[in-house]
Amino acid sequence: MPDFPVIDAHVHFIAPGRLSYPWLATVPAIDAPHGPTQYRAATGRTVVDRLLFVEVDARPEDRFAEMAYVAELRAEEPRLAGVVASALLERGAAAAEEIERLRALGRLKGIRRQIQNRSEPGWCLAAPFLEGVRMLARYDLPFDICIKHHQLAEATELVRRCPEVTFVLDHIAKPPIAAGGLEPWATGLRAMAALPNVVCKMTGVTTEADHASWRHEDVRPYIDHAFTCFGTERMLFCSDWPVINLSDSFEGWVATLDRVLEGVSAEARRAFYRDNAIRTYRLEV
Repeated sequence: MPDFPVIDAHVHFIAPGRLSYPWLATVPAIDAPHGPTQYRAATGRTVVDRLLFVEVDARPEDRFAEMAYVAELRAEEPRLAGVVASALLERGAAAAEEIERLRALGRLKGIRRQIQNRSEPGWCLAAPFLEGVRMLARYDLPFDICIKHHQLAEATELVRRCPEVTFVLDHIAKPPIAAGGLEPWATGLRAMAALPNVVCKMTGVTTEADHASWRHEDVRPYIDHAFTCFGTERMLFCSDWPVINLSDSFEGWVATLDRVLEGVSAEARRAFYRDNAIRTYRLEV
């Protein structure tokens, strides 16, 4: 357990009675309200100084309602330092009005438009989407890339075509851990990491393993490879709570990372657990 306060750069608060999340029907184990009270209980002995809310793939019609809901949570959860919201960037320049509306709701620190569920080849490389992503540079907003491992090549090209934008790769690109495959994910991640305008979130690892029977040695090669590619200076600690509950716990995930980081310098540990999130999302701490 870190001996200093950490920043959790990827937290989901879920309000099924207020917002619609179609994907939750496929994961009944977490299809329930998850708010600050439950999060505080989950973190246990780990001291979380600040947290970043990341959009939860609510139906597109609810994207502004989701931001309004999170804004209301600030009174209950003062550590909520920012929001990565959903915006329809495929609208190109027209998405600027969405960014302005989201900024007006407060503490907008990034944008995520999920790519992982798109089956159309080249969807994230279409001209309007590229225009929408490039627009984020004007607002100093990073773009969170949420993909599956087989989409790495296209996502890497997206990063390459938008050098003025900071990108945050979510969940180390969801490698096929349950199937035991390192390639071509490993090569693809190395190619992504070669681009200087991208950082990576160390999260979503055990949820890509066998939820019921994964062992440390099953996930360790993927964690090690991600750290090798990005280094502690471009990797962000995240819990992905409550999705982490499908395969582990908040405290269990921290214990796994502490085991991986044994022998790493105090400065590097602090960068990973705290400083990189502050820099990437321009958090006020």
